[in-house]
Parts: sequence; structure tokens; C-alpha cells
Amino acid sequence: MFVQKKNSVVPVFVWFVLVLSILAVSSAGAVFQMIEVSPLLKASWRLQATSIVLFPLAIYQYVNLENDVKTKLFNSKNQLALLFSGTCLWLHFGSWVWSLDNTTLPRSLLFVTSHPLVIVFGLWVLRKPVQSKSMIGAIIGFLGASIVILAGDSEGKATLIGDSFAFLGAVTVVGYFTAARVLRSWMPLFVYAFPVTLIAAIFLSISSFIAEGSVLSLNNPEISLFGWILDAKWFLLVLYLALGPGLIGHTGLNGILKWVSPLLISSCLVMEPLLGSIIGFYLVSTDIPVIETILGGSIMIIGTLMVTTSQQGISAKERE
Repeated sequence: MFVQKKNSVVPVFVWFVLVLSILAVSSAGAVFQMIEVSPLLKASWRLQATSIVLFPLAIYQYVNLENDVKTKLFNSKNQLALLFSGTCLWLHFGSWVWSLDNTTLPRSLLFVTSHPLVIVFGLWVLRKPVQSKSMIGAIIGFLGASIVILAGDSEGKATLIGDSFAFLGAVTVVGYFTAARVLRSWMPLFVYAFPVTLIAAIFLSISSFIAEGSVLSLNNPEISLFGWILDAKWFLLVLYLALGPGLIGHTGLNGILKWVSPLLISSCLVMEPLLGSIIGFYLVSTDIPVIETILGGSIMIIGTLMVTTSQQGISAKERE
């Protein structure tokens, strides 16, 4: 999908973008916790704002598409793939943001970023070949997860259901990645990202309306489906989530793949739970995790890193 330039020096700005993007992505959990409204509502706000940001970029790319690509875009099979991707993104954001209100920030970040372990487990269940390093990494990762879960009673806000929903966020994002891998092989970034984000935003808004009693009325921003537009405090935080973690974070990482390897980016993203916890400590005064969570989380990160490097090695061989 992406071809890295060989025999070329990586520009200095690429490293700046890499650091900025990783920090932006890692800050999302803490900023979500600063928005004191129902979880599904604030998740819908985030994707509503992201959709607005992506819309003009998607239009620009769409206008410049070749006719055969436009025809392919509206193929029913590809439309269903976009719907599937958007549905997975809806479930991912809904479950993860809900978990932020029902467990601690470090634990939520640890479980939601464990999707490499989910992929290996899925391959094993489907009886697909799994590299030994990946399997060992997955076992180590799930061992760390067990230690984190057992520490739940030691942390006041931590709950098993909150941890479970964060893990559900990791499971559902695998479906999103799978669809993206297929569609992004020929579809421009924003032409893909806009409809998927919009679908997820619509589903989250409907979910909040049904489950949380959110309303269309603009009288009370804290329960309005579009309340983030009305309240300056919420507007700035939601706008940051759309531009920071959304555009600068994920789009920035996609952009620098021209110069750096996916392995480097994936390895850096493994540090999101640690960076996110530090950011949360300073932004929302989150408690320092107990020693069991720190130990288990470290083991999870090691296992996830082993799986990530192993799987990236397999992908590299497939491209050769």
C-alpha cells in the first residue's frame, strides 16, 4: 500500500511530525475525560467534528479521481465494505469512550491498544499459521492483561466491565483495520475516511439518543446531540480531538509512511498507554496506577511489541 523511499535521507520535519502525531493520539483519552457529558454523546461529538473537518478534503480528492475509480467507489461490494468499516469504528469508539467512564485511564488505554494480541488470537482460532514469535508475544501480552485485571480491586475506579469494554474496542478496531487495508489499497485517504467517520458518527448519535436520552433540541448543550457547537468549552475540546488525534495524529502518521517504515510507527504507538497515562496525570489528575497495573501493563506492552514487530516482518516479506 505504501512504498518507503530507499536511499533517501529522512527529512527533519518527519521526526517532528512523528513525535507530534504520537503525542496527539496519546492525548485523546485524557481530553475525552475532560468532557463531562455522557460517553456515547461525547464520542459522537468527536466523530461529528472529524467528519466536518474531513468533508472538504474528501470533496477535493473525489473531484480529482479518475472516472473508473469513481465507478469502483460506488460498487455495491465496496459500499458494503465502507458500511462495515464505519460500523466497526462506531463500536470501537463507543465501547472505548464508555470504558473511560468506567475504569482508569491507564487500564483503558492498555486494553484498547491490545489489538495486535487480538489479531494473533483470531488467527489461532481460525487455524491460520501464526509465527512463533507472535504466539509467544500474545501469551506474554495476555499474561500481563491477567495481572492488570487481578489488580482491579486495588484501584477504586477500575471495574471489570470497564476493562472489558476497552478490550471490546480493541476487538472491533481489528475489523476497521481489515476493511481499511482492502479499501485503502486503491481509495484515497480522505475519500475513504470521510464516509466511514460519518457512518460511525451517525450510529453513535443514534446510540446516544436511544441509550442516554440525548435530544435534538439545542436548549441544553450537555444532552444535545449537537451541544458541542453551542458551548465554547466543549467546542474547543471537541475541535482539538478532531484536529489533534484525528487529523494531525492519524493522518500525520499515514503521511510520513512515505519516509519511515510502518514498523517504526507501530512500535511507537505501542507506547500510547504510557504516554496517555502521563498526559492524563497532568491534564485530569488521574491517580498513579498501583504496582500490579504497572507490572502487568509493562508485560502487556512487551508482548504487544513482540507481536507488532513479528507481524510487520511478515507483511514486509509479503510485499517483496
